Amino acid sequence: MSVENSSTSPMRRDDDPLVSAGLEIAMKWGAALGGPDQLKVALEALEPQLKREHQIRLRQLDAQRQAAERKARSEREVRQHRFRMASLIVGGLMSIAMLGAGVYVARDVWWLAMVLCGPSLIAILKIVVLRRSEASDMTAVAAAARGATNAAAQAQPPI
Repeated sequence: MSVENSSTSPMRRDDDPLVSAGLEIAMKWGAALGGPDQLKVALEALEPQLKREHQIRLRQLDAQRQAAERKARSEREVRQHRFRMASLIVGGLMSIAMLGAGVYVARDVWWLAMVLCGPSLIAILKIVVLRRSEASDMTAVAAAARGATNAAAQAQPPI
């Protein structure tokens, strides 16, 4: 099978509509200006204008990119603000609930009130609100829980 017989023959330059339109425009300009030398002079005169238009387009694209970056940064800041406010509200509700539960059980189970209102409250608030956790906080929580359970074990009445 030869290229001539093939139904998928490559497109000739004359068959390409863009190339043929470009050649037609170039021939019209060449004829209007009086020949290829005048067309070359006209194209060389047109080149600085094309360069200016290109620079303007690059600046427009750069401005669009910067605007998109500002918009993305603004949206990210809004999301972070919402997240921080939600964390603050959750932390406040948790602290009120823990303090209320600690006061409620203080008469009957004092060691549980100590766990609810002690260092564990502060450690949980630091984690939820400040998004920060330190080893010293966990050590204080463990020591308070250990002390409360030891005191509770000693204070239980014999069965």
